[in-house]
Amino acid sequence: MVEDSSSIDDSDVMTIHAEPEARSTPTDRRRLETHGVLGAAVLLAACDSGGGSGSGGGLVSVPAPAPTPTPTPSPTPTVAVLNAQGASRFLAQATMGANRTAIDAVLNTGIAGWIDAQFARPRDTSHWDWLVSKNYNDATNNNNINGQNGYDPSVWRQAIAGGDTLRQRVALALLDFLVIGINGINLSWRAFAMAAYNDLLLDHAFGNYRDLMGAMTRNAAMGSFLSFIGSRKANASTGQMPDENYARELMQLFTLGVYQLEQDGTVRTSNGVPLETYTQDDVSQLARVFTGFNLANNDNTTPDRMRLPLVITASANETGSASFLGGTVSGGGFAAVDGALDILFRHPNVAPFVSKQLIQRMVTSNPSRAYVGRVAAAFANNGSGVRGDMKAVIRAILLDPEARDGAAALASTTAGRLRDPVQRLTNWARAFGVTSPSDAWAIGDTTNTTQRLGQSIGRAPSVFGFLRPGYAPPGTAMAQAGMTAPEFQIASEQTNIAYVNYMQSLVGGGTGDVKADYAPMMELASDSKKLVDEVNLILAAGQLRSATVTAIRAAVDSIPLTATNATLNRTGIAILLTLASPDYLVLK
Repeated sequence: MVEDSSSIDDSDVMTIHAEPEARSTPTDRRRLETHGVLGAAVLLAACDSGGGSGSGGGLVSVPAPAPTPTPTPSPTPTVAVLNAQGASRFLAQATMGANRTAIDAVLNTGIAGWIDAQFARPRDTSHWDWLVSKNYNDATNNNNINGQNGYDPSVWRQAIAGGDTLRQRVALALLDFLVIGINGINLSWRAFAMAAYNDLLLDHAFGNYRDLMGAMTRNAAMGSFLSFIGSRKANASTGQMPDENYARELMQLFTLGVYQLEQDGTVRTSNGVPLETYTQDDVSQLARVFTGFNLANNDNTTPDRMRLPLVITASANETGSASFLGGTVSGGGFAAVDGALDILFRHPNVAPFVSKQLIQRMVTSNPSRAYVGRVAAAFANNGSGVRGDMKAVIRAILLDPEARDGAAALASTTAGRLRDPVQRLTNWARAFGVTSPSDAWAIGDTTNTTQRLGQSIGRAPSVFGFLRPGYAPPGTAMAQAGMTAPEFQIASEQTNIAYVNYMQSLVGGGTGDVKADYAPMMELASDSKKLVDEVNLILAAGQLRSATVTAIRAAVDSIPLTATNATLNRTGIAILLTLASPDYLVLK
């Protein structure tokens, strides 16, 4: 007999066994026990057989810009008819996770219509405003001033429950290479400083990349993380030199990359040797521009200065000329700053460099040269002569045939990407209606590599982030083939086991009052085919192979319908084994 799912109250958790006639005791029901689940996960793995414009000013001399490539519009997607699997696959690329309602919405509007609707959607409550609403700006609590109170709840709240799902996804992709980690911010009110930076990325996700560069340069958290707050002009008598961190990373990681690029992202060479984009002298010269930066005021009784733009102290600011990358700025102040950012923004590397970074984080780790070229062309010119239009770039990434042709991706040996651990959690949470009635969102820091995900939003250990875009696991067939696989940098036997164990606890009982609503799935649980097919669609975009589906159905059917909490446990094992399967972990 199958119990009515409506009778399951919030205190019920799953007790999963993978053996016939399994029974649970009252104690067992307080936790998720997966007797056989890890073994089943190993078996599943064994089944795997492969497969704006800135405002310049002052005296600025800029090099003649490289010819802007003629925009190459992305060809019309080759998928003739959008089906539920295609809609789910699209949402896996464009959001932090989706449920059946979201899939149906894409089927109703079409992908282009859905993107336009997301562009038109207003921002959800900002991280900053949410922290204030929860009184984390109360200066009588020293943990607010000196700690990180409220930061993790705020990011999980938005990632799991936010309605502006495309903006969330793009902002996370930006955070992956415009990196700040909260533990590296040497300021008080760190939760607010990091919140202000996350809000900055969300605010500019659909704007212009040049405007984002300007806002990022004036941001307090960035100024602290890359140590240019307090940087002073050179002093010959003391040997003091400007701090070079921001100048270097602005070029290396945020705009240009180390090597000169063709517009399709391939590295330019001379006699087989890659051509470097900039020199140490370029770094030293550019660093002169970012001197004299300081927080807007000295009031530490509130966090407000953490979101005010940085100011420049004239006595510490270099007003002489700075020559780099063939251009020169002088006069100091923000006129020189904006002039320097304009030089960088107009550099021919920016379009392919930024475009490839975003493609890798949203669609595929190994985009073709043609794919990168089409997106870079949209970055260089949105069709109306505007450079850096993020909406044009996002459309080009998500509507490109290489992104939309699911059949070709499944057949390819190079398409797809390993899902980030954070996205696996949010995929589950959004798919199954996770809520936090108290609004506490008690998930916390998930960077622990032995007990959690090995990754957490805004907690990168260095400016290089969790993932380097050119990483390939050494000694693997991927590396031998010259492929990149950035997400494998944080994938190991240890982290894989930790991920399955951690998701086991979340799927089964949640954490605090952060819990899923499995009622819709439980209505299907008496029929393992219907249940597994629905989970396959929502979580894996229908990409589980027949052998994987068979293995998961067998595990589900090993729980008889007469067992205690049968529908709940059958649902849990279908979800957990899908989350553990290689077919899900690699999104094609």
